[in-house]
Amino acid sequence: MDLNLAFPEQLSLHLRSLRKARGLTQAQLAARMGVVQSRIAALEKDATKLTAEQLLRLLAALNASVVLRMKDIEPPAAPPRLRAKPTKGDAGGQW
Repeated sequence: MDLNLAFPEQLSLHLRSLRKARGLTQAQLAARMGVVQSRIAALEKDATKLTAEQLLRLLAALNASVVLRMKDIEPPAAPPRLRAKPTKGDAGGQW
């Protein structure tokens, strides 16, 4: 399951989704991590203050990982092309 994170506030929702996808209760995940169930509940409510180390430990307990990927960057639009000056006999008009 790939989850895109665009805003810090989405982290809590995604962590809860990962836990549920693994079929774990908050208590089971807490036991895997060696913390109390209320800590998992607090993270699922607001995970914005997790340190990187805590996040990686939590993801390891969920058998998940972080993948950093560059977004595709749209090339700038090409400038409009000017039409060549009409030559003698060209049916075109002024440019």
